[in-house]
Amino acid sequence: MARVETTPESEPVDPETFKRAMASFATGVAVVTALEDHTPVGFTCQSVVSLSLEPPFVALAAAKSSTSWPRISRAGHLCVNVLADDQAAVGRRFAVSGGDKFAGVAWRAASTGAPVLEGVLAWVDCHLELVHDAGDHEIVIGRVVEVGLGDPKAGPLLYFRSGYRRLDPAGDGP
Repeated sequence: MARVETTPESEPVDPETFKRAMASFATGVAVVTALEDHTPVGFTCQSVVSLSLEPPFVALAAAKSSTSWPRISRAGHLCVNVLADDQAAVGRRFAVSGGDKFAGVAWRAASTGAPVLEGVLAWVDCHLELVHDAGDHEIVIGRVVEVGLGDPKAGPLLYFRSGYRRLDPAGDGP
């Protein structure tokens, strides 16, 4: 039987247990990009969600500790690049701080100027609409101005229990 860890309401939540619990929720992997002063900038993000269809909005969570996020915020626009299952190296590259993350990464500009990375499953280009304080992160809402789709046969890159994963191509599906 699996071990169950609980926290009584009167006690604070243990950060490590909370991290392990949330790591049990598989998410997609995206690279959020922008063009700040003609320089591409980006970071890897697992907290991305479609927020509204009318008007079209996306939301994401950006860490306050990120060195890339303030630059994207100043740019006033962003592009969410949804990574394909063969792009784990891209996800790792954009997850680290510093260095030229775009070295050797092919991209083109979306309508806002934000980089659209080559080979992604989809991309969503946005104007920055709203930023809301949320603890050690900021919740970012982008107004969608342009979208694009990549290879419909490619699979998604997933993040689960602190590592990249792929879907089982023989698994259950539509």
